[in-house]
Amino acid sequence: MIEASTSASPLYNYRVVRQFTLMTVVWGIIGMGLGVFIAAQLVWPVLNFDLPWTSFGRVRPMHTNLVIFAFGGNALFATSLYVVQRTSRVRLISDSLGEFVFWAWQAACVAMVVSYALGYTTSKEYAEMEWPIAAWVTLVWLAYAYLFFGTIAYRKVSHIYVGNWFFGAFIIVTGMVHVINHALVPVSLMKSYSVYSGATDAMIQWWYGHSVVGFILSVGFLGIMYYFVPKQAERPIYSYRLSIVHFWAIISLYIWAGPHHLHYTALPDWAQSLGMAMSVILLAPSWGGMINGMMTLSGAWHKLRTDPVLRFLVVSLAFYGMSTFEGPMMAIKTVNALSHYTDWTIGHVHAGALGWVAMISIGSLYHLIPRLYDRKQMYSVRHQVPRPGLRESGGGTPGRAPNVILRVGTLS
Repeated sequence: MIEASTSASPLYNYRVVRQFTLMTVVWGIIGMGLGVFIAAQLVWPVLNFDLPWTSFGRVRPMHTNLVIFAFGGNALFATSLYVVQRTSRVRLISDSLGEFVFWAWQAACVAMVVSYALGYTTSKEYAEMEWPIAAWVTLVWLAYAYLFFGTIAYRKVSHIYVGNWFFGAFIIVTGMVHVINHALVPVSLMKSYSVYSGATDAMIQWWYGHSVVGFILSVGFLGIMYYFVPKQAERPIYSYRLSIVHFWAIISLYIWAGPHHLHYTALPDWAQSLGMAMSVILLAPSWGGMINGMMTLSGAWHKLRTDPVLRFLVVSLAFYGMSTFEGPMMAIKTVNALSHYTDWTIGHVHAGALGWVAMISIGSLYHLIPRLYDRKQMYSVRHQVPRPGLRESGGGTPGRAPNVILRVGTLS
């Protein structure tokens, strides 16, 4: 592991990392706040206020996009641009390009929120942004890719650290699926139609949808794990060889798993079965990465008593293990017949988003911020205690309800 000092070295561009770190916190509060708001609407529908821009149908995509692209995206920008400098021992190739990526990404996040509130949407999950915003995101992503890979190209060490492999895969695949799924025909400034139709459109959408979850919220954050867990534990990665096997296995399998979102639909049965099989196989590399992260703490478990940052990182790995077991299980057709369209799916998603993504983001920020601002530790160590809320995979009864046939022959 490359040594890092505790001071904000002038050799590196920490300004843009600080900016992304700050906006990670800001967007996290806004995105999760909107989640609480729409959850409350399910209990008290009056909170829709009879206004179109505060209705559940418009606020829900605001919540999901802000958590994935604003909170998760800013966390990945901050950590990847920090890690690539530290492990390459070189400054970002362009400070001005870093500034552009920061401000342009915040503009994209604001545009998403405003357009969804006004009802401008493609109606595709996680891809609701209309064509002008999608084109802008593509431009920003290309700039980010150039900034990241250009910095690696000028590295002062021959080795490319494994965390950068995960960051690189997340950048490449996310850009690819974004461009393909947003192949649109504009008919006005804020209206477009997909070039695909029918089952093909559904397949492309969930190839994108699962890959966004897989490569932003899994592969990208595994890059965070492979740097910050060994740094905080002050131990080398348990098995560097396993990390390489983990990398190639997970990027080879993840992109095939999308059809499990379309079980019992018009999608050809062979495609559904292929998605199910790949999802089940995906359990092996996912748990390989989780075990590699956990075993990195060998000889350092005593630090959990006094190190709250390490607690966040370990709890996140535990949730990663649970959610990556639950996902392949729910991809099995017979299980999916029960779980689909129920709150079990929502619980599974939030185990990953809150348990894995949020926990490892908080842990990495607690590691980063003192170093970015040349401090010995966070303002209050006592309040740095992970408080993962109790989560249940509920929904069994509503899952069975659609399978009940009434005496008149209709589904209940």
